[in-house]
Amino acid sequence: MKKDIHPKDYRLCAFKDMSNEQVFLTHSCASTRETIDIDGTTYPLIKLEISNTSHPFFTGKVKLVDSAGRVDKYMNKYKNRKPLGNIESK
Repeated sequence: MKKDIHPKDYRLCAFKDMSNEQVFLTHSCASTRETIDIDGTTYPLIKLEISNTSHPFFTGKVKLVDSAGRVDKYMNKYKNRKPLGNIESK
């Protein structure tokens, strides 16, 4: 195994799911400028758009999370189209 290829600055970091405000702690070496206080201890904060607490696969809820509005734009564009039905090749 190669020496000195793994980062040495693993530390506890707080990851925050911005869609439901859920926070969890785990080790990471990701750099961040923000911090958060949890139970009197300050941790580096990494913000997430989606995590296992809000992802439809894990929650069982059918919910589209799209911060840029791409899904709504697509649905509005094609909502009046009729289905093609059976198309046979010649």
